[in-house]
Amino acid sequence: MSAWVLPDHIADVLPSEARHIEELRRDLLDAARGYGYELVMPPLLEHLESLLTGTGEALDLQTFKLVDQLSGRMMGLRADTTPQVARIDAHLLNRQGVARLCYCGPVLHTRPDRPHATREPLQFGAEIYGHAGLEADLEALLLALDCLRAARVGEVLVDMGDARIVRSLLAGAALEAEQTARIHAALAAKDASELASLTAGLPAPVRESLLALTRLYGDARVLDEAEKVLHPSPLLREALSNLKWLARHLESTPVSFDLADLRGYAYYSGARFAVYAQGATDALVRGGRYDEVGAVFGRNRPAVGFSLDVRGLVAAVPPRPLRAAIRAPWLDDGEPASALRAAIAALRSRGETVVCMLPGHDSEVDEFHCDRELTQAAGQWVVKALS
Repeated sequence: MSAWVLPDHIADVLPSEARHIEELRRDLLDAARGYGYELVMPPLLEHLESLLTGTGEALDLQTFKLVDQLSGRMMGLRADTTPQVARIDAHLLNRQGVARLCYCGPVLHTRPDRPHATREPLQFGAEIYGHAGLEADLEALLLALDCLRAARVGEVLVDMGDARIVRSLLAGAALEAEQTARIHAALAAKDASELASLTAGLPAPVRESLLALTRLYGDARVLDEAEKVLHPSPLLREALSNLKWLARHLESTPVSFDLADLRGYAYYSGARFAVYAQGATDALVRGGRYDEVGAVFGRNRPAVGFSLDVRGLVAAVPPRPLRAAIRAPWLDDGEPASALRAAIAALRSRGETVVCMLPGHDSEVDEFHCDRELTQAAGQWVVKALS
């Protein structure tokens, strides 16, 4: 095998895509800053127990593990940034009130999470800590939608569910962790026959409610149907009421519901959402409430947020036009060269891109579209439109 062949689902990012990714990254961070979110930069590598305690099996399986040559302790390469931000909120900031934090950096996955996906997503996310009310859930949703608008995504659909619905139905059932995980998988796959087999020993109201969940997806009428057919409990009523409130406040954004959707990491504790572009088969954004995520760090604060893969987002939106640049000649020395360098520096200080044509390479401009040139007229260097 050639030394320069990269591992499966790992790839270099070439100039045009890298430019688009970087422009998107800046737009997303600017959108978060507009809501008052502060940027944090957690490390790519840290102790395994800090990364994984309380996060569930799915994240464990996605995490690369290695031994620290300095301490001998097990370390992990982050597969998700949310637990790290929870640690920052709990131990480094330790604020009493609301904390709004955002981040953007690479994560590594042992396996791609869907066909043709990269194992090195560039994860952007925003999280709000310290407010248990639905206002925080709504803010996270609105920011997620504004981020997609900043990325120039077209029409979107918000799909919503709540982790408490299944939790309320299974409350009191004496189930092993493996059986619970298999029930969750059958619900996510809408596999009614597998679900019937797994729940054969459960009380009839619980079993019938779980089977009904596989049919409870669609528009707002799903929530009314759920109130009729699911085994009632205060937790269920609260979850359905919260979903109705959030959907009502999204105004003109199309909303659907999937009450059996349990995809994502185990730390979700309340309302969850996924945002799809029109016609897309996989979500561009996933998020929700995860009030328990800080418990392992000794500070169980209310928390809600979302994340997205910037590299995946680039693939879902039209390419951005090249930024217009100015072409400049190359001069070796003397007074004209000094004046030229001064003119180029002045243009760059104003935010212009100036590409100097090196000797013998006058027409080799790849990534930048030069629509003007710096030329000498009456002893002055001036910018003129290219014909």
